[in-house]
Amino acid sequence: MISNIFFTLVLIYFFVTIFLYFYQDKLLYHPNVNARSSYELDHKVDEILIPSDNDLIAWHYKNKENFKTLVFFHGNAGDLSNRIYKLNELSKLKLNYLIFAYRGFNGSKGKPSEKGLYKDAENILNWLKSNKIFENNIIIYGESLGTAVAVHIAQNKNFSGIILEAPFTSMIELGQKYYPIFPVKFLLKDKYESFKKINKIKSPVLVMHGKKDKIVPFYMGRQIFEILPSPKFSYFNEQDDHMMEYNQDLIDSIKNFINQLS
Repeated sequence: MISNIFFTLVLIYFFVTIFLYFYQDKLLYHPNVNARSSYELDHKVDEILIPSDNDLIAWHYKNKENFKTLVFFHGNAGDLSNRIYKLNELSKLKLNYLIFAYRGFNGSKGKPSEKGLYKDAENILNWLKSNKIFENNIIIYGESLGTAVAVHIAQNKNFSGIILEAPFTSMIELGQKYYPIFPVKFLLKDKYESFKKINKIKSPVLVMHGKKDKIVPFYMGRQIFEILPSPKFSYFNEQDDHMMEYNQDLIDSIKNFINQLS
């Protein structure tokens, strides 16, 4: 009887493990979750296509030519419209911005993957360079999953600055938190190991994280901040969850950070 129960449990564990391996992309990337928000842009953007393996849908906001350009790497769920409430606030600062949808998101064709997202990010920067917008005038902004893309792309580069909102150390560690009884390290294809890359960042960095984050635990953001070389700045809010509130305190932190950049 006991041996039959044990065998059944092992069999269930095996099949769940196989399921996690083959369906991990659907568990990690959620392009259709919360798509189409009720927010509306309160400023004009150019809707453009930027070539990668497939064309990437992007919004380009041109405020003033001499302002720095913020490049926004979004998180793993929803589409560009889900970030409108942030874009409305960022547009009021001394910034231009470019936000784009990774492959598989917001109508951009293709299937998301770690290598694919890195390639999309590189092609976005190449497009900016072809339009005479260079590293020293670019601020990289990563949101959640986008922080891993931001960290990867910022290694050994001379960007004006980097903003990381709700960063995590690695997808392995984060996955192990949600699936503690499974060998996530061996199952996971897209590892996003930011903690291995963070010490290669030369640019000033602002880390923002809510202490009540229920998706990416706050200790990960704190750990990323501690590993980062200087100059580095932080905005750690006592009440914020994963979706940080874009209140005046947060906006002021971003504004002050931008004002300190050369």
